[in-house]
Amino acid sequence: MTRTTSTTRSSSKGGQFRKGTTLEMVRLACPDANQASTISESFGLPVLDSNGIRELHERLIMETADSLGEGLGERAMQIHLQRIVGAYVGSAHGAGQFYSRAVTEARDATAKSANDARDEDVGGPVGFDSAAQRKREFAADMGVQSHALRMAAEGAVAAYAVVIGETWKPFERTVENPGQTVDRKAADLQMAALG
Repeated sequence: MTRTTSTTRSSSKGGQFRKGTTLEMVRLACPDANQASTISESFGLPVLDSNGIRELHERLIMETADSLGEGLGERAMQIHLQRIVGAYVGSAHGAGQFYSRAVTEARDATAKSANDARDEDVGGPVGFDSAAQRKREFAADMGVQSHALRMAAEGAVAAYAVVIGETWKPFERTVENPGQTVDRKAADLQMAALG
């Protein structure tokens, strides 16, 4: 038993960090205000008030911190806001990745529909859009949505800096044995227990 405990300690000291999602990753995946505006205008979608979304979420986080100020100490507030801001950033990044996949599918479908010899990509009956058009419209919707979530994340990150007094960074947790599954770890511990 002592041998297993010491092995666990030594591996956690030399463990690798699992990188979290950063705001920069969100900015690379999600459209900026100009691109979102172009998408909205091109597809007849609502033009978002990007600054309004950002400012609202910044105020929301700051007001949340104010209301919790008496009940939480400095460190507890930092941990709480770290998690909340991380959720905003993670949500925006997921939406940005989904948007990127939708754009790829729309490009592929549009390129295929340009080939006149392909019957399956010909436009639908009168009154129905082609598959390529539906994919383009879906990608446009995802672009506007991911932009909205990007702005919410940017507002949350800005509020974190004001409340905590330092730039938000994603939580990085230590991975003891990268690539090793939970089942494998459990099997190793069981075999060590058997001697």
